Amino acid sequence: MSCDAVTGGTTFCLPADLKNMESEMSRNMSKMWSDKMPQGLDLEISHHPLTMRQVANLVIAMERLKASTSETVLSTDFRDENLLSIMLDSIVEERIVFERSTVPLDQFSRTGVHQCSVTDSQKRSLVLVQNSMELHAVMLQGGSDNRKVHLNMSTYVHPTPSTEARPVALGIKDSNLYLSCHKDGDEPPTLHLEEVTDKDSLLRISSESEMVRFLFYKRDSGLNISTLMSARFPDWYISTAQQDNKPVEMCQEIAPRYRAFNIQRQS
Repeated sequence: MSCDAVTGGTTFCLPADLKNMESEMSRNMSKMWSDKMPQGLDLEISHHPLTMRQVANLVIAMERLKASTSETVLSTDFRDENLLSIMLDSIVEERIVFERSTVPLDQFSRTGVHQCSVTDSQKRSLVLVQNSMELHAVMLQGGSDNRKVHLNMSTYVHPTPSTEARPVALGIKDSNLYLSCHKDGDEPPTLHLEEVTDKDSLLRISSESEMVRFLFYKRDSGLNISTLMSARFPDWYISTAQQDNKPVEMCQEIAPRYRAFNIQRQS
């Protein structure tokens, strides 16, 4: 990059090349700026741009300046800022860049994971029954809190976002077990605990894949009060029985079961 001297203390810098255009560009630029420069200042170009693109920018600038009105100078106090402002107005062009999402529109994309404490509307905790691989809702007595199951809740962005419900996946803390909802034949949907050895398979879930069985729509209805509806089977909810120490199952709204849960995020 070389600099072109402007008398009066102002310096104008341009890249160097294309010497065959030197004489013509110098004459044109000097003539063009003669009407714009205050008395006592002059423009002399010693080098030219490195690329044809930069030459084109200068030609465009010259044509714009020819068509524009002369800069009104109220005094001889013409500073570098004035010269720079005139050049930017003539050369700088606005470019608008649109950001493109790399996530396909038919996928649920995980945004985060946090640990939760879950109880039903009767303040019963979830307990894992190992021999049946089921979750039961149990009213725990003092000193038995160690039986309580904590869940890792993964949150997702829906392909068509909704402000009313958010997709989540529910895994048991310190295990590979995740809640899932699926059905066999004409039987009603049922809740299961499935082992997921490849947890990366839950990072993105296609809306058309079998992995949707791990997703539930969390809909909040009050402070920490939520329902969990199957993403694969609409209108089927995770629920607890009226009796104590019974399995957590799927049900519809008309069933005499508790569908509301107190879900508190743990720090």
